[in-house]
Amino acid sequence: MTRDNIAQQALAAMLEKDCFTEWLGIIIDEHGEGYCKLHFTVRSEMLNGFGIVHGGVLFSAADSAFAFACNSHGRLSVALDATINFLKPAAEGDIVTAEARELHCGNRTGFYDVVLKNSKNEQLALFRGTAYRTDRLLVTE
Repeated sequence: MTRDNIAQQALAAMLEKDCFTEWLGIIIDEHGEGYCKLHFTVRSEMLNGFGIVHGGVLFSAADSAFAFACNSHGRLSVALDATINFLKPAAEGDIVTAEARELHCGNRTGFYDVVLKNSKNEQLALFRGTAYRTDRLLVTE
């Protein structure tokens, strides 16, 4: 089985039970080993009291991209920690893209950066996550 096949099967296994990603309205644009690019449209119920997207929504989208990227090797990986820096607000109707890139994939840990942008290609937030790679397989060859 090729690495790309493993990545695609891992993504399919994750999405099969992922109601939260569906609720957010996330669309996966690209996915491969150590990588994921997705997008969603900001809806009114995602806004905070200031009329801008709630930071938790941006964090959740970045966390999803992170999860899809770090699990793309076919081993169950879970977050050890994650941080986010908010740079610019997003408003209702904005299309937000989250692009996760693997910086390092070791035997037990992996490090990932996720950049969130709006449709004008302006950076909204920067997310960094550390994943713990378990021995449990998501995909069997």
